[in-house]
Parts: sequence; structure tokens; C-alpha cells
Amino acid sequence: MTFLLRVLYVLSLSLAALPLRAEQVTVFAAASLRDVLREVGAVWEVETGHSLRLSFAGSSALARQVQAGAPADLIWLANRDWMSNLEAQGLLQNGTQVPLVGNHLVLIGPAEAPPLSLGPEVTARLAGERLAMALVEAVPAGIYGKAALEHFGLWQDLAPKVAQADNVRAALALVALGEAPLGIVYASDAMAEPRVRILATFPPESHPAITYPAAIVADSTATAASDLLTYLQSPIAKEVFLRHGFTDPPQESH
Repeated sequence: MTFLLRVLYVLSLSLAALPLRAEQVTVFAAASLRDVLREVGAVWEVETGHSLRLSFAGSSALARQVQAGAPADLIWLANRDWMSNLEAQGLLQNGTQVPLVGNHLVLIGPAEAPPLSLGPEVTARLAGERLAMALVEAVPAGIYGKAALEHFGLWQDLAPKVAQADNVRAALALVALGEAPLGIVYASDAMAEPRVRILATFPPESHPAITYPAAIVADSTATAASDLLTYLQSPIAKEVFLRHGFTDPPQESH
């Protein structure tokens, strides 16, 4: 091998060993994903050298921010209807939408509260106080919760007693702080807060299927966003999701 070829060979090895350019990936995610995404994201950052900028809020608020042109690379919502709206408006990269996890809807109370049945006992337990829920016409947890209460014939009596919060974590906080004796949140939220306990679990047939789809935003230029979306579908990430109380996405998701 000539000297020039040797130099080129060594140079090629050196270039191959250089890390890829680190990128920052901005993720808009439903409030109920706060803890699990921070944990999964921290591992991904270490493994890749990239960094995450995480923004959490209710799914409806996040979708509207993307519609208004907010600079996000990946969006992960708790409702497929909001995601479908974004896709229909051409605000997502084609073929990137994927359902990542599911969840259970639960009724919670203070950690010392006894369990109860999903029926008139709920109204009796409130005793004139408030039921904490996310916004029932906009935020997925609130939409699912209203449907579940309608299923059990409770919505008409309980609607005037609902304390609506901007997102599901805000509803969780109302119960954790003792400002409401009962609340409707996701099972993963209840697991994240030691000051509350699950009093009852709403059956899946009582509300629309809970699906958390994610997709890359159309205007994103961060190539690492695709790597992150792939990582969120990995067995390593799935183990973390299940540990935090999430489930596999419902079969009817697409």
C-alpha cells in the first residue's frame, strides 16, 4: 500500500469514528406522559448524544399549538382524533404516525380512601364536593371520563359537580392536594402519585379506546426525531411504559 493510500485509509477510519452531529429534538407530549417520557428520554439522550426539549400539556392544547406553527419535531398525544386532524391538515410527515401505548381509565381518591363501586356510591362519596376531571370537551382524559360516566348513567347528576382542569395531571393534583375527594385520571397517573389510590377501574367498553399515537411534525428538520420515534417502539422503551402503568395500544388502533 502506497503512503498516500495509507493516509487515506487512516483518515477514513478517523472520520468513521466521529460521532454524528448532536441534535435537539423538541417533543410535544400529553401531560400523562410526563414521567415515563422523561425516564425513557434520559436513556435515549445518553445512548445517542442527542438532547430532548420536552413540552407537556393537554393533547388539545398541543394540537392547536402545532396548528399555529409551534416548532415541534415529534408530537405524542393521548387521543387519535386530534392526531387524525393534524394528519388531515398535512401537519404530520406521511407514514410516521404510530400508536405507541394504551392506558386504563380509573377513579381515584386519597390514599386512605376505601374502594367503591361505579354507580350511585360515587355520588354519595362526593357528598356535595367536587369531582376532578380534565376538560371534558377537549382533553382526552376528560372526554373518556365523561363517556364513562354517561355509560354508568352518572353524568347528568355529576356534571354540575365536576371541577375541570386544563389537563389530567392538574386533575390528579386536585385530589392529591385534598381539594377534591374523587377524580378521574389514567392508571399511569395514579401510579405516579403516592397521595392517591385507585378506587375503581372503568371497563374498556365504557369509553372510547385509549390510544397514544405519535408522529413526526411535517416541518421538522431534526433527523434524530425519526431515531427517537423508532426507539419509543423498542422493547426497552416498552418495558418502561408497562412499568409506569401504560398498556399495549388497543388492537383497533391504526
